[in-house]
Amino acid sequence: MTRLPPPALASATTRAAEASPPAVHTESATPRKRTGASAGPTVMPLARALSILSAFTPQEPWLGNQEIALETGIPAPTVSRMLRSLVALGYLRHAPERRKYRLAATVLSLGYAAIAHSSVQRLARLEMQAFADKNETYVVLASRDRLDLIVLETCASREASIDLKLAVGTRLGIASSPMGWALLAALPELERFYLLGNVERKAGRDWPHLRRRMSEGISQVHETGFCMSLGEWEPELAIVAAPLTIPDHTPFVLACIGRSARMGRARVQRELGPRLVAAALALQEQALFDE
Repeated sequence: MTRLPPPALASATTRAAEASPPAVHTESATPRKRTGASAGPTVMPLARALSILSAFTPQEPWLGNQEIALETGIPAPTVSRMLRSLVALGYLRHAPERRKYRLAATVLSLGYAAIAHSSVQRLARLEMQAFADKNETYVVLASRDRLDLIVLETCASREASIDLKLAVGTRLGIASSPMGWALLAALPELERFYLLGNVERKAGRDWPHLRRRMSEGISQVHETGFCMSLGEWEPELAIVAAPLTIPDHTPFVLACIGRSARMGRARVQRELGPRLVAAALALQEQALFDE
């Protein structure tokens, strides 16, 4: 069994503040007050509570007061008060022996309510499983949250034999994988330019390499409809991704992952890439008809 290495599709990158210009409808990532006439009022306690809940990930299920303060930028005393309220309301569980907190089942109910009746995901499950079985791959559906992708659905064939640990809700860095590049390629130019500016500020020394790979991936999507990475992070793995755009929905990305030995460049360009694009188009048409 092969696990995908952290640089390729691993834990979340940034959750820091990204207040978007009104034209691209991108939400602020932290409870910092937005400026501008069209930004609208922000209820700071609510924004801070949501920022605290967003700090928890599958990779970091238990967090302490100081860790949350560092992650969110909220003062530690304020974090303490809000943690007590979130525990009392059932959104967090406190373990005194650990002196840490984790998400409680009430949060799960919110997530379930958001995805349970999504026609896109309902249709995607069928299309994804058919694609995975036919091509012996692992298939992922994701969408964007600030500078991360959030995994919405996964399917795998029995023959794929890859342990990726990509559970629903897992966050992936938008700048560090073909999934992110494919989604960026589908965004309006203004929104993409704004997001890349935020990535640059946070990438530091990694920015030149990330900029080159993102540019190559975005260009590849514009030319062929998909982008790929063949053994770039892990010799045994190959990744192919294509954007999925549906009117009145946030952009999605569809990706298939498999062993490099079975996903060579020729096969990806001739078969898997075009098939993935066709699957995305089929989902788009089905979603429009279903609505």
